[in-house]
Amino acid sequence: EVQLVESGGGLVQPGGSLRLSCTASGFTFGSYAMSWVRQAPGKGPEWVSAVNNNGDNTYYPDSVKGRFTISRDNAKNTLYLQMNSLKPEDTAKYYCAAGLYGTTLRYYDYWGQGTQVTVSS
Repeated sequence: EVQLVESGGGLVQPGGSLRLSCTASGFTFGSYAMSWVRQAPGKGPEWVSAVNNNGDNTYYPDSVKGRFTISRDNAKNTLYLQMNSLKPEDTAKYYCAAGLYGTTLRYYDYWGQGTQVTVSS
């Protein structure tokens, strides 16, 4: 059974940091690109970052560039997202996904259940 389990979300003050983790099982993690996608209430999904299967190619939209860092440990089947200088507009549910490298939803085969990140004072 394929599973992607996110953790590390929570409530943080503006300017603070969080580190999200996504632990994968049931498929060959190192063969898949991985992404973080977020969705705020009433809004569509927004790509936060992507990394190719061996970790040497990454993508960030301008909204998070310089603040967020995606990384992966293929030996541990785990994806990470280090989020610094958090802003209230970063508040959303964050999902990890496995598929082909890029920012097209239909290219991603597996999705986690998400972890909530709330940035508020």
